Amino acid sequence: MLSTVITEAPAANMTPDFEFRLQLDPAKVLHSNHQLMDLVQDNFSVKDTVKMNVQFLDKCSNEIFKAGWNVRLRVVQPKPEIELTYKKRYDIAGGNIEAALAKANQDGFNSKSDKYEAQVEWGYKKQTLSISRGKKVRYSGDGGTDLPGTAASRDMLVDKAPGKFDNYKGKKWGTGALKEAVVFGPVHATRAIGSWGDHKLYIEVWPIRSADGSGWQYFVEASFKAERRDEAEAARETLLKELRDKGWFLPEDALKTSIIMERYACP
Repeated sequence: MLSTVITEAPAANMTPDFEFRLQLDPAKVLHSNHQLMDLVQDNFSVKDTVKMNVQFLDKCSNEIFKAGWNVRLRVVQPKPEIELTYKKRYDIAGGNIEAALAKANQDGFNSKSDKYEAQVEWGYKKQTLSISRGKKVRYSGDGGTDLPGTAASRDMLVDKAPGKFDNYKGKKWGTGALKEAVVFGPVHATRAIGSWGDHKLYIEVWPIRSADGSGWQYFVEASFKAERRDEAEAARETLLKELRDKGWFLPEDALKTSIIMERYACP
């Protein structure tokens, strides 16, 4: 009697949402004290501004980052918690989002990975697929934005590390790297929360150490999210035109994580 072998069908690719990130010209939208101009706030109906503090952990060799991951701690005032994020990045070549999703699927990120979130991060020209797993740690601070030091940050990230990160390049690779990691940062940023059409819109101001280390370079980024690609693309083109017409748009991409990893490198 012949036995029947049932082969499970391969899991489908993940379904991403979309986040559009467009750079604004700091010289056109910031006051001399590096605060967002009232004209810009009024245009996007900004009702609130919150403070954030962000830092990344990696070895001095950037082993984690070079493997396509970044590991982040963030505090967003006034939330009484530290957000831990483990993010895997995939470049999107020529707008081929499906190819990036297929590559992620090969790495085990698929429609069954319900604890992970897929997002297409869409800048002026560059597109990146990110697969993220978030964790939260109760924060016992005073409502400020201080982040823990190196040892405590390592402990938190090691304790909460998800398996897909930890075993990405071999058993316990991720936590092994984190145990030798140092802090890249911190970066104290602000987020203005407004609206544009039917979308919630953020305008973030990031002061990042300048390339020569002598001062600060300010990055200003407007962003909004959308669920569907067609909706997202149409909204992006409309916002892009508005920013250009007002003279606020800066036609370049700012890969903030890469910049932080370069400029806060080990001595």
